[in-house]
Amino acid sequence: MIVSAEKAVRRTRKIDKAKYQRLLAKALPTVIDSDAEYERVDAEIGRLLRKGDDLSWEEVVLLNLLTLLIEHYDTEHYQIRDAKPYEVIRYLMRDRGLRNRDLQGILGSRGVTSEVINGRRRPSKSQILALSKFFGVEPEVFLSL
Repeated sequence: MIVSAEKAVRRTRKIDKAKYQRLLAKALPTVIDSDAEYERVDAEIGRLLRKGDDLSWEEVVLLNLLTLLIEHYDTEHYQIRDAKPYEVIRYLMRDRGLRNRDLQGILGSRGVTSEVINGRRRPSKSQILALSKFFGVEPEVFLSL
């Protein structure tokens, strides 16, 4: 979540080097290599975000840098694996309080519905489209790589 500043403004806006150096000296941004460092950087981001629209340009630049450091750590340490189609279906069913029989009209017979929901059969293209429409999600959520 990098603070969105207009790119044209970013190119023409000058950083007050002395002010930015003071902010860097206080924040001490570095590659995050521990949960403790993550928490420290996250707290600094929170402090900056609480200022809202009162951020100086230098603070916006620092916030962007800190956000990149957090995103890098998250990517390296907390990758979310792709869910299998049946896992997505089960999650959506649980979230909406549905049972297998509630999907029989979409997936077919009781046996086919059970096989799809339990991961013994992959949903067909037409079933994926029907599930997508039924749950109000993009069809891609039912595809695993």
